[in-house]
Amino acid sequence: MFYTSGWVHVICGCMFCGKTDEMLRLLRRFSIAGRQVILVKPRLDTRTNDVTVVSRSGAQHRAVSVESSREIESLVGEADIVGIEEGQFFDPLLPEVVERLAAAGKLILVTGLDQDFRGVPFGPMPRLLALADQVTKLTAICVVCGEPATRTQRLIGGRPAPADSPLIVIGGLGDETYEARCRLHHEVPAPGDGAASAR
Repeated sequence: MFYTSGWVHVICGCMFCGKTDEMLRLLRRFSIAGRQVILVKPRLDTRTNDVTVVSRSGAQHRAVSVESSREIESLVGEADIVGIEEGQFFDPLLPEVVERLAAAGKLILVTGLDQDFRGVPFGPMPRLLALADQVTKLTAICVVCGEPATRTQRLIGGRPAPADSPLIVIGGLGDETYEARCRLHHEVPAPGDGAASAR
């Protein structure tokens, strides 16, 4: 096996930074090199069908949808490259699953938002980042000033969503629910403030 000691590579950043494109690029390279690849995504991600991961640029790869991280190990089989899309949507056991797969000699690629719309570390991503052998943090372009963006801005009615908004709202391909923002232009109104009045 190519990765005899295992390897965990986490690709993170805000929305619109190209996380999925980067994972799909790497998976294509591994496939060309003759590696056996499997791509897993959370069933919660309803932006595309259950059997495909599609990036905003249109790149796509066959995938398997799962309800929880517990299902991943039984699906891997002989694959030595395991892609896990949208890591932030998985349950808290994902880091343990990833560690077991790495211990079995697999290369695991995980994409995910490192922060939620409030700028708070998101789901199992902090632990995955701490356990990773390699981290690629990508940036987008701030829609306000054009500087590098590291934050995800959620909008309700075109205005920043307040801090007490639901944590998970799945943004579709090409919708206006989210924007990439830099630290300076990222806004999180107090609970019950700002965009709440636009509901």
